[in-house]
Amino acid sequence: MTRTTSTGSRPTGRRLAAVDLGAGSGRVVLGVFDGERLRVEEAHRFPNPPVRLGGTLHWDLLRLYGEVIAGLGRASRLAGGGLESIGVDAWGVDFGLLDARGRLLANPVHYRDRRTRGVLERVCTRVPAEELFATTGIQLMPINTLFQLVSMVEAEDPLLDLARTLLTIPALVQRFLAGPALCEFTSATTTQCYDPRRRGWATPLLERLGVPTHLFPEVVEPGTVLGEVVGEAREELGGRVRVIAPATHDTGSAVAAVPLADDVAYISCGTWSLVGVEVPEPVLTRRALQANLTNEGGVGGTFRLLKNVTGLWLLEECRRAWARSGTVYDHARLLALAEAAPSGRALIDPDDERFAAPADLPSEVRSRCRETGQPEPHGPGEVVRVILESLALRHRVVVRRLEEVSGRRLSRVHVVGGGARNRLLCQLTADACGLPVRVGPVEATAIGNLVVQAVALGELSGLAEARELVRRSFPSRELEPRAGAWDELARRFEARFGGPSRPGAPGGFEGRDEAS
Repeated sequence: MTRTTSTGSRPTGRRLAAVDLGAGSGRVVLGVFDGERLRVEEAHRFPNPPVRLGGTLHWDLLRLYGEVIAGLGRASRLAGGGLESIGVDAWGVDFGLLDARGRLLANPVHYRDRRTRGVLERVCTRVPAEELFATTGIQLMPINTLFQLVSMVEAEDPLLDLARTLLTIPALVQRFLAGPALCEFTSATTTQCYDPRRRGWATPLLERLGVPTHLFPEVVEPGTVLGEVVGEAREELGGRVRVIAPATHDTGSAVAAVPLADDVAYISCGTWSLVGVEVPEPVLTRRALQANLTNEGGVGGTFRLLKNVTGLWLLEECRRAWARSGTVYDHARLLALAEAAPSGRALIDPDDERFAAPADLPSEVRSRCRETGQPEPHGPGEVVRVILESLALRHRVVVRRLEEVSGRRLSRVHVVGGGARNRLLCQLTADACGLPVRVGPVEATAIGNLVVQAVALGELSGLAEARELVRRSFPSRELEPRAGAWDELARRFEARFGGPSRPGAPGGFEGRDEAS
């Protein structure tokens, strides 16, 4: 990551701040654009742990907002006291409800909460899966906003009677910063409450399921200027700073930073692996439904045809389990152990429901291998090798499905996000897919957020120029596929985990369970 020099002088160029909120952590990043290159520096990073209260898993949004304000203050000081704009991106599907005075009624519920158990299946008895997909274009997952809302309807949750507005997570933070209660397009499309063909909320579907339609706010395009900071943000920043909606869904921002072509697939890899291609229109075919692909909005009128796959959250859960047992492994040590471990001995489905909220993930991995007649991995290196090879094979399966559904022949995969630091996973993905993998930038989400702000400020003409700026500013590296028994491993993997499952299953139509 290129960093600004700490000379005590005011950085020259446009000074922009990206608030990037992930399901595990958040950060505020300062970007300085001098007309030729973009430089970035992390101003503040903070954890984002969920909180369980009364049996419900919540996000602590108020603490998160406090960290955002602190981070913006630090970014402003790094910028010499002169931020010009702020953009917010965050994860999808989760939301908060506001009352008639615009006050938050309760902390948002976490998508991993159990309240949506069985809701997808019940909805599909009222609205066939084919119709849900044809209306929304979204992968059928129980965590989606639609199913969270239906769970509240079924439970007769009194919050729905009090609520006047529903806002996704980035829209909530923008509301606190600038005032308007608006939802940006890329975030709206993740909810399964939005009709991408009509370019509006799927009102007939929502009414059919008893979801109050008055909750849904106006939807704006990426690059919309929402206003100037108010309240605590104005006090902290000490001046007039514009708030701009970038691609507020974090993957939408990450993909905006990838220099894509029609023959390139992307993987935005972190807690989740988002594997997809960029298309001009949503793909709503039966083949896309059967592959359980999703169509999420992008920048510049594009759509992201992609698959949500459980990603490096599995590795983090292993690290947490080993730390609880008294051994702390850093990433470098674990990857060195995995590199030395034998290849291809056992495989798992990364999206197996049993891995969604495990008490001890390494034990679950060993149990699953034993139950499926495979050698049980011993020691951290072997467990991590099983996870990374299985994830690389899931990447391969999705890339092949994308080729079939889009009618494209893909020649390269581009990996961005935190997973770009995991050289072993990137190399295994190249090996499994049999395609070159270009790696970087690691900070794609924050960078995509910043370049959309630059477009809104008139510094860049559009998406193509923004991506050219990213290419100039941030180096990438390329990994070539290595020879190996990957075709045989892929046959084993697909035989166990790649076949069709019943429509409406928690992971959909590919023998899959929960993915986000």
